[in-house]
Amino acid sequence: LKAFERRLTEYIACLQPATGRWRTILIVVSVCTATGAWNWLIDPETQKVSFFTSLWNHPFFTISCITLIGLFFAGIHKRVVAPSIIAARCRTVLAEYNMSCDDTGKLILKPRPHVQG
Repeated sequence: LKAFERRLTEYIACLQPATGRWRTILIVVSVCTATGAWNWLIDPETQKVSFFTSLWNHPFFTISCITLIGLFFAGIHKRVVAPSIIAARCRTVLAEYNMSCDDTGKLILKPRPHVQG
C-alpha cells in the first residue's frame, strides 16, 4: 500500500506543473476573448456592417476566439482538471477495498464494515 500511495502521490504531483500552465493559458485566452468581445460589442460599426465584416474589423477578438475554440478542441478542458480526474478514478477503484484517497494521492483507510452475526 505504501508503494502504491507513493507512486500515486508522485504521479499527481508530477501533473501539477503542467496543469498550472494549462490553467494559466486558459485564463489568459479567456480574458483576451472577453476583452475582445467587449470591444466588438460596444463598437457602433458592428451593428451597421455584416457579421464577417465586423469580425474582420476586430482581429484581436477573432484570433482570440479561434484560439479558445482550438484549445477546447485540443482538450484543454481535460488537461486543467487532470489530477482530479486521476484521483476520482482511483477513489472509484479503492472504494471496493474500503479505501479512498485525497486530491494529492494520499490513501485514506476506512474502517471495516462490521458484520453482526
